[in-house]
Amino acid sequence: MAVTVSGEYRLDHSQYLRRCARDALARSTEGIDLDLGGLTFADSSALNVLLAVRGLALADEKTVAVTAVSPAAERLLNFTDTYTLFSAAHGTADRGGGTEGPDTEEALLRTELVQLRRALRTRPDIDLARGILMASFGLDADEAWEVLVTASQHTNTKLHRLARDVVATVRGAALPEPVRREITATIARARREGGRPPGGTDAPR
Repeated sequence: MAVTVSGEYRLDHSQYLRRCARDALARSTEGIDLDLGGLTFADSSALNVLLAVRGLALADEKTVAVTAVSPAAERLLNFTDTYTLFSAAHGTADRGGGTEGPDTEEALLRTELVQLRRALRTRPDIDLARGILMASFGLDADEAWEVLVTASQHTNTKLHRLARDVVATVRGAALPEPVRREITATIARARREGGRPPGGTDAPR
């Protein structure tokens, strides 16, 4: 069964998406295909819903596969190392279809476990980094998330590593110079384009 998610996704939409995805999953025979091609913004709560729904699907021997992604959705999945969990090939292996043998399926399951553990382990750092940016620059949660994701993409740094660097500034550590410049530039750009609230003028050091 196909499910299309479009527009901006924020924490307030979590219950609605979870309910719709669960309903589609219950009415499907093999699982659901997610079209995220029209998603223009997504925060970390979107990933939480996707992982929760995928867990329900696996319990019922079904799949949740992402068939199309927008730039926003692609950033969310890539920089949290969870994109492969929702690939069509991965879903086929989970169902026992295709030509993969037991060794391949076991390897995929090991990879999935590592990725899920990493996502759970790194989320506190990401949430703390968002809080630091919010307090330092007067950003709201969505704006702070966008700053982190944009800086992560432009500096080719995994999101969880960049978040750890931001959190370390509270203990007096300095941000890597490329990251500091990119965060400063991203916040300045956001204020010019959207009239963001006034705050600090430089990134954490």
